[in-house]
Parts: sequence; C-alpha cells; structure tokens
Amino acid sequence: MTFYDKTVLDNGITVITEPMDTVRSVALGIWCAVGSRDETPQEAGMSHFMEHMMFKGTPTRTAAQISESFDRLGAELNAFTSKEYTCYYARLTDQHAPQAVDILSDMIVNASLAEDACRSEREVVLEEISRYEDQPDDQVHELFSQTLMPSHPLGLPVIGTRETVSGFGHDDAAAFHAGHYTTGNIVVAAAGAIDHAALVRMVSDHITLPAATRSERVHATPVTEPSLKVLTKDTEQAHIMWGVAGLPSRHEDRFILAVLDGILGGGMASRLFQEVREKRGLTYAIYSYHSHFQDTGDFAVYAGTRPDNAVQVIELIKAETEKLVKGEATADELDRVRESIKGQMILGLESTRNRMTRLGKSEVTQGELLSLDEIITRLDAVTLDDVQRLAQTLFNGDNALAIIAPFGEDAVAHLV
Repeated sequence: MTFYDKTVLDNGITVITEPMDTVRSVALGIWCAVGSRDETPQEAGMSHFMEHMMFKGTPTRTAAQISESFDRLGAELNAFTSKEYTCYYARLTDQHAPQAVDILSDMIVNASLAEDACRSEREVVLEEISRYEDQPDDQVHELFSQTLMPSHPLGLPVIGTRETVSGFGHDDAAAFHAGHYTTGNIVVAAAGAIDHAALVRMVSDHITLPAATRSERVHATPVTEPSLKVLTKDTEQAHIMWGVAGLPSRHEDRFILAVLDGILGGGMASRLFQEVREKRGLTYAIYSYHSHFQDTGDFAVYAGTRPDNAVQVIELIKAETEKLVKGEATADELDRVRESIKGQMILGLESTRNRMTRLGKSEVTQGELLSLDEIITRLDAVTLDDVQRLAQTLFNGDNALAIIAPFGEDAVAHLV
C-alpha cells in the first residue's frame, strides 16, 4: 500500500496527494516540467521569467488582486524555478484549498503576459541578476555548472543573462507558454489536510490548458574532463567550487552518494569542516553537496577563503577526497552520517511543504517515490566498501574547478 494517492486525468495532468491526519493545513503546488535545461541559448532565463510573469495578472485578476486574495486567505504564496521544473505553490488552512486552486490555476492558465508587464518585469529580473552578481558565494555555483558541463543544457544559468532577458517580450512569453504549459507537463501535488478525490475534481474544473503529452527532453551524459574557470573580481575572499559529475536521479548508488557527501562535507562533523575550518582556521564556510538530474548529476565542494589561502584549501579538498578513494572512511563515520540523514529527513517530513515538494519533484522529473521505511532500508544497506567504490568512480581526475577571486587562472592552473 502506497503512502500517497495518484490520478492521471484523461488530458494528461497528474494529481498526487499525501494525507496528513494531524494537521489542519495543506501545501498545494502546481508543477510544470520545464526549466532552464529546456531552453535554447537564446531563451536562457525564460522559465524563470515566466515564473515572474504568472504573478502579473490575468483578464479577471490584477497582480494586486492575486496578492490580496492570498493575504485574505492567510496563505503563503510563492514559486521557484530550477534546471528541470517550475513550481507555483501555496500553503494555507484546509478550508481555503478550493480558492487556492482557483487562483493558482487562473494565474497559470490565463496569464495575460501583457507587453507593459513584460517590460517592467524584465527590469525586475535584471535587478535580480545584478543582486546575484554582487553575491559571489551564490554566483560561483552557476560558474561551476558552466565549467563542469559547458556543452550540456544543464550548464545554462537558471536566471538567464542580461542579453537574453533584455529581449523578452509578450510574443516570446506567449510562445513559451504555448509550447511548455500543456497538460502532459503539469503535476498538481498536495500534502496535508486534503481530500484526493476533491482535488482531482478541482483540477479537472480549473486547469484547462492545451492537451498534449509530456514534452520530450533530450537526455545526454555530459562529457567531462579536467576543466578550470576563474572569474577575476575584486573580492575579499576567493570563492571556490571543486567538483565532478554525479549521478542521475534514479541511479541505484544515490544513497551511497548521500552517505559519501555527509562524510566528506555534509556538516560540522564532516572531514572538510573539521580539517579545513576547525583544525586550520582557513575558512568560515566549507561544505559539499550533490544534485541529481534525470540524466546526470553533480557533486561539489564550496569553500570561501582569503585569496592567499586558496591554493592550500584546494589541495586540502583534493587530499580529503583521495582519502575516501583509498578507503579511509570509518565505521563510526558511516553510522553517524546514516543517522544524521535519517534524522534530517524525518524532521523535514513534519512540514506539509516539504512533503508536497517531495511528491511534486519526484513526479515531474519521473523519479522514484519511496516511503520513509524504504529510504531507511536503502541507507542501512550502504557499506564502507560501497563508499570507497563510489569515491573511486567519481574522483577519477575529471574534476572541474571554478573560482571567483582577485587573481587569474595562472595562480591555480597547476591544481587541475
């Protein structure tokens, strides 16, 4: 017996829900299977721009009325765009779910995409790009993606560029909406105090998008090789990203990767935090993380340090990964990290929004949706031999190094 209910409507829209008997609220998300990887280079940033435009009004609701309506419902309203999907969501008390479905559906189905609204929102996104470029600890993550996957659509920036965004107008937005906002690309996910059958009826009544099957997405394994990119900038710190290609979202070793990540840089007890920050005082922030996509993934380490320490920090990162390749992870680390992952997961699932996000993300990316018990079983099966085997596969020399710092590539070229 599954922990969720799922219905695929005749028009292709998927509705998936997870009931939570102990809450009086519901998190509701409308997901569209379009993200930055689905854009041409000329469209870079259009998925994110469309996220903004959905809040700018419909023929029956102004932008202000949309915001006011959710305020009156006491609801949280927001949206986000990633490399593989866009999500519009609300979190509110259960009795207001029908109104939320009505308004969110109107926003997505009937967005006006008026030229004057496009013009003003272009300026908002350009300001967002400027803000992002003023934060090198954020910007370096996209620089890393471009360095790791320069010829893959996953290397494109989610937010776009000034050149592409400056050209977006009504015709571009309307064409993108018509091409991607179709029934087969839509997943409606909800968690909390929600009745599945009632939500299916609401979705059937309100989300009247053009009928089409799921858009085809070109899957490709990126060709990786040792690569380096340094953005020379007058910063106080060197912002460093070192990493490798990772695993796709349904890969059988993804639970091993979660453990490896935790051992290397997944918290204050991790090897990198203890060695680089606590023991040597070389950084304030250092951590690792991994991302899964449908056809590939990435594994990365971030560190911020004074420019004079950059070479030493990179050498220490590489040294710690090499220790995992040699099988130096311990049974105590394995047990600690497994329990940490379980604890964080269980705490996270007390949130209706997190549960809704788990449902929607899995369904919109055609991932594997496992119960908590199934995930724990997979984690418990991870061994030290598994961690070493995966480390040997990942850390094979084809690493990417991306840095924003007040020096050029010549200062670190020998480290790639």
